[in-house]
Amino acid sequence: MNITRENIDALNAVVKVDIAKEDYSDKVEKILSDYRKSANIPGFRKGHVPMGMVKKQYGKAVLVDEVNKLLQDALGKYLVEEKLDVLGNPLPKPQDDLDWDADAFSFEFELGLAPEFDVKLKGKKAITHYHIVADDKMIDNQIKHIQKQYGKIVSQNEVTEDSEVTGKFTNEEAGIENVATFEVSKIKGKTNLKKFVGAKVGDVITVKTKNLFEDAHDLMTYLKVSHDDAHDLDVEVSFEVSEINKRELADLDQELFDKLFGKDVVKTVTELKAKIKEDSEKQFAQQGDQKLLNDVTEYLVESTKFDLPAEFLQKWMQTAGEEPMTEEQAKEEYEKSEKSMRYQLIEGKLITEHNLQVQFEDLKAYAMQMIKGQMAQFGQMNPTEKELEDIAARILSNQDEVRRLSEQLMSQKLLELYKKEANLKTKEITYDDFVKEFYS
Repeated sequence: MNITRENIDALNAVVKVDIAKEDYSDKVEKILSDYRKSANIPGFRKGHVPMGMVKKQYGKAVLVDEVNKLLQDALGKYLVEEKLDVLGNPLPKPQDDLDWDADAFSFEFELGLAPEFDVKLKGKKAITHYHIVADDKMIDNQIKHIQKQYGKIVSQNEVTEDSEVTGKFTNEEAGIENVATFEVSKIKGKTNLKKFVGAKVGDVITVKTKNLFEDAHDLMTYLKVSHDDAHDLDVEVSFEVSEINKRELADLDQELFDKLFGKDVVKTVTELKAKIKEDSEKQFAQQGDQKLLNDVTEYLVESTKFDLPAEFLQKWMQTAGEEPMTEEQAKEEYEKSEKSMRYQLIEGKLITEHNLQVQFEDLKAYAMQMIKGQMAQFGQMNPTEKELEDIAARILSNQDEVRRLSEQLMSQKLLELYKKEANLKTKEITYDDFVKEFYS
């Protein structure tokens, strides 16, 4: 067998594989001999079928199968031995005139080669790492929410501005029919509020959906409409009141503190505020880190310049998926995924250059930490080491979970690298301002 490579340019190559008769003949003969021993052909005893008849019936199929196996194995070994960093998979060149009755065969494969490039983490312009803080307003709102959540529900005869109402929203034409419970304070505008205040059980209120709530997304919850409809919906709905309540705020006492955090963890309102601030900012840190990860990714893709074997990749995409694509579909798909491909190459280079690895022990520790956090959410504050290890072992026996957690852990390692090596500046921002600036 002989394998040669012709480099078309820095990103494209053609590999030619020449297979001679001696490369496959012994294997084909052995398989046909085994067929002969087990073949059941009328008129012949088992094991006494003439070899000529076996070859005539099975020879071509066995030859094709063995040559293809030999070809794939040789090509795979060649790519490893030559240390060729290829994109996609080798594409066989069409051979309409291939003669399977010949003794020797030649096959050609197109290769898309990964580009050579350098990655500079430290750019001239600093990337902002947002430190999101919980301000006094947010903490006070959170305390009020807790007091309402743990407060006592008192029935009312008529709706007031601080009532909580339950009823059914209806619009037959728009397909709206949903029972909802909400605070009257969420209603937007004096005109709408006036329609609700003073209403009694059994009353039917007619309102427009547009600008009904302070937050347009509330329409998704209370009317059960889609995200897109929540922004554009402008129809009249009726709301039949079925229940009116008021929540008396829970006292900020030791009983409430113990319910929230466990016995004697928090003893004063000052400590409660500090605890809420600490817990909130832990969650906010994840959002700040995700924003940083997104921004560094964007910077790396924009600043790291290299070409890709676009024509080859589009050709490969036509046959790589479950459903074949047309040339036009492949081009469109390539344009959508080019940015992602570029980042995967950049990320791969960073992982190699900085020797970022996910070891099993790292993965196990990460899984146990995640499990502990989830258990805490359900009130299990002090699980034993054995409990955590047993649950982690079950999770890590699932290959899909291992892959998912490995990707999360590698993202974490990359984030740590970016924090250490990239040109960053820290900016303190309240959560409300962060949301307004980036997610409004």
